[in-house]
Amino acid sequence: MKQNNRILLIGTTAECVYNFRKDLILALVAKGYRVYAFTTDNIPSELEKISALGATPVSYVFNRGGLNPLDEIKNTIILYKKIKKINPHLVLSYFAKPAIFGTIAAKMAKVPKIFAMLEGLGYTFTEQPEGLSTKTKFIKKSQITLFKLSLPLADGVIFLNRDDPKDLLESNKIQVNKIHILGGIGVDLQDFSYSVKYPEKDMSFLFIGRLLKEKGIHEFVRAAKIVKAQYPNTRFIVLGGIDDSNLGSLTEIEIRKLVETNLIIYPGRVDNIIEWIEACDVFILPSYREGIPKSTQEVMAIGRPVITTDVPGCRETVIDGVNGFLVPRWNPQALAEKIIYFIEHPDKIIQMGKESYKLAQERFDSHKVNERMLNILGL
Repeated sequence: MKQNNRILLIGTTAECVYNFRKDLILALVAKGYRVYAFTTDNIPSELEKISALGATPVSYVFNRGGLNPLDEIKNTIILYKKIKKINPHLVLSYFAKPAIFGTIAAKMAKVPKIFAMLEGLGYTFTEQPEGLSTKTKFIKKSQITLFKLSLPLADGVIFLNRDDPKDLLESNKIQVNKIHILGGIGVDLQDFSYSVKYPEKDMSFLFIGRLLKEKGIHEFVRAAKIVKAQYPNTRFIVLGGIDDSNLGSLTEIEIRKLVETNLIIYPGRVDNIIEWIEACDVFILPSYREGIPKSTQEVMAIGRPVITTDVPGCRETVIDGVNGFLVPRWNPQALAEKIIYFIEHPDKIIQMGKESYKLAQERFDSHKVNERMLNILGL
């Protein structure tokens, strides 16, 4: 162990830090490192969860959607001062804006080891059926410029899938010191343990995610309409929050109509997510692009087949015809056909669910993932 054993993680909200970095924090603490988790909020209950892992939460200023250069410079300087005060051996910044400004601040603070992690490229790199809006194109260009300034400063840049470095670095001629492919952040196979569910006559198909356009919620709803015309008792369950600030999100009024017409079942955001996964027959994520979706990894660990889109990140979770199916993006008809396949071939659900579990063991066991992560970080 080096004399300086301080590790600094720069993320977004405390809830996000806990949900996505919990296993990594536990692994670092177990190895004797002092972990500082930078969060953008001060919700006591969430900060207590981080503290319970053995890490020290530290708040910092972060404007998620802001484009004001003066604000970004000011916030980066404040961040630099916080990093300098802690004087860590290593800084790992993750998600787009923390990866940009956290990397710059860490370099200013002369941190010995700096890593940036991009768990997906976000909506600016997500193709839309109607093309990107003018505003999104502008934001994308600005983001690329910032990536060109920041990512070369890192000792390594970590991606989850192999498409993202091609679409970001190769396409935009961004030179970085080293590229690492992690392959998913992983899931604790003891928390999300394998279980068998024998299909009932009226099957249930589950969607988990924010109710955003790019998550494929509209394709899910349209596919449900197609399927229910033929199999009216099929259940379509949606778990996830409404984002009122996002124009592509389903609204409360739309959700209410879908529930009233018996098209979907909508419990909203739930705490007992494992119970809902165990109760479903098949998981569906018609997303337009992902890093590697955590929800799909959790569902695979429990042993459920997956129908998802043949796009970056999603295609990493399914071997077509083995543990589920890949369908073209933006295509509710193709999605409905695969749903109907499972309805008409219920024996495939258990068979493909077992294959999902095998893939989760091979690719997404959090203990194996964290070993890879620690090796990448040189810890």
